Amino acid sequence: MIDSANNISSKVDLVVDICIVGAGAAGISIALELSGKGFQVLLLEAGTSQEDPATQALYAGEVADEKMHSPTDKYRHRRFGGSTAIWGGRCMPFDPIDLEPRSYVPFSGWPIGYSDIAPFFPKANNYLEAGRYEYDADTAFNPLAAPMVRGFNSERVRTNGLERFSCPTNMAARYQGRLQAASDVRVLLEANCTGIRLNSEGNAVDHLDVATLAGKQFKVRAKDVVLAIGGLETARLLLASNDVHPQGVGNANDVVGRYYMCHIAGNVGSLVVKGGVDNVRHGYEISPDGVYCRRRLQLTEDTQRQLGVGNMVARLHFPKITDPAHRSGVLSGLFLARNFISYEYGKRLKDGEGDSVGRYMRHLWNVISGPIDTLAFLTHWVAKRTLAVRKFPSVILRNKSNRFSLEVHAEQIPRPDSRVSLLPSKDALGMPQIKVDWRYSKEDIDTVRKTLRTFSEEFARSGVATFDFDEKSLEKDLLRFGAYGGHHVGTARMGADPKTSVVDKNCAVHGLPNLHIASSAVFPTSSQANPTLMIVAMALRLASHIQAKDCQARQEYGVAV
Repeated sequence: MIDSANNISSKVDLVVDICIVGAGAAGISIALELSGKGFQVLLLEAGTSQEDPATQALYAGEVADEKMHSPTDKYRHRRFGGSTAIWGGRCMPFDPIDLEPRSYVPFSGWPIGYSDIAPFFPKANNYLEAGRYEYDADTAFNPLAAPMVRGFNSERVRTNGLERFSCPTNMAARYQGRLQAASDVRVLLEANCTGIRLNSEGNAVDHLDVATLAGKQFKVRAKDVVLAIGGLETARLLLASNDVHPQGVGNANDVVGRYYMCHIAGNVGSLVVKGGVDNVRHGYEISPDGVYCRRRLQLTEDTQRQLGVGNMVARLHFPKITDPAHRSGVLSGLFLARNFISYEYGKRLKDGEGDSVGRYMRHLWNVISGPIDTLAFLTHWVAKRTLAVRKFPSVILRNKSNRFSLEVHAEQIPRPDSRVSLLPSKDALGMPQIKVDWRYSKEDIDTVRKTLRTFSEEFARSGVATFDFDEKSLEKDLLRFGAYGGHHVGTARMGADPKTSVVDKNCAVHGLPNLHIASSAVFPTSSQANPTLMIVAMALRLASHIQAKDCQARQEYGVAV
């Protein structure tokens, strides 16, 4: 059943087995997994099916440096489906090395091994509609399919890794029917959790405070509570719930909100592939199951260890869009339309070099002088993107020169002074707003520098291509737009030691066995990967744990399972 919290009588107590706060990728996945398992599940969602300005404004806050981080109400949506309503659909799993303790990555190492999460990836892939769980091009495609760069073979650099693309699936739109039909799942929209209230001993959740913008207030009591509200909002709610523990829930050791990570990203360098254009596969390929896929460059795990670098991938990208010297009508059209493109992508078309009249005119000339290419692109975009259910993921143009930049997406080292904290200011519901102070490290840039050097060495050795980049401007190029997008990682990290972590290996807050967290907030490290697939896989693992815990409790009390 799906209803509005405004239809709940004020001052009542709703009593359920499981209460999940947040109906995004994680929350919806957990609710569906627990349906039919003998639980009464309540799924609280702050928004409705559509974006609402007043609800979205509850995300407003401050950032320490606007050049380094997007405003707190950008690139995440307070609505049914969460940020899956706006995501690009890119899926890939974390790598085994990401979960390992690495001496050269401070604060690395997860309390679980790769074998603990691997069984949940295929089902997560299905929920996100990314097709078959196969992320190696050698097995995902026909064995005779051409490689990424013909003639390039390396024992240090992989080119067969894939990313797969969801439709992109809006989890609310896709699974609304199942949630509506489920007799054991109740979804309440417009329901904002404003407080986690512990018992007098401070060792369990007693109830949750819930409020609506229309003025309704009520409580929810549940045997188990799951916070599935993302990396920023998780820290906010835990810190603000400070009536029993003055530092906030789960924050006895001042860890909540710290170790905040995103990703290091940017377009750098110049890759020139020798020979004809058929020697390169740089665009999207369609897998046998009809899913868009794309290959990327990545150091092998052994090479990462040898160099002492974090994880990073690179995709072949077209020349710098903002420079009209590319003479592409399509790219110039994107530049001219950048104010009408979604916030995160549009801002990356503003390079800070100033918008001179001359540059505008050169871009306009590119559009005018290439009408056939522009018309062909628009026709393709309308057919394959605008009108398609499974959408063409992004702008990819046929490269006639075999010259590319590399689009970098790199892991960030966790650091405790990169953090989310509370402000004295309050939102419309009386909740403290947040301040984001995102910081990066010299080692983050070194990871990219050393990885790119290795790419250059391996391409030169192969004789099939050359890659050059400006080491002096690398940091500037990577940080031109600050932290990348909506990848909010690490603010309630997993670990065995409560002194350096917030949740245990089963995502239960230390000392609070009935409070769990399901989001990228629990990731101790950020990997090279966009986090959505990992978020859903971890959510499915948590649902399995909750079910197993309930079965064990019933057996201990002699109740039939």
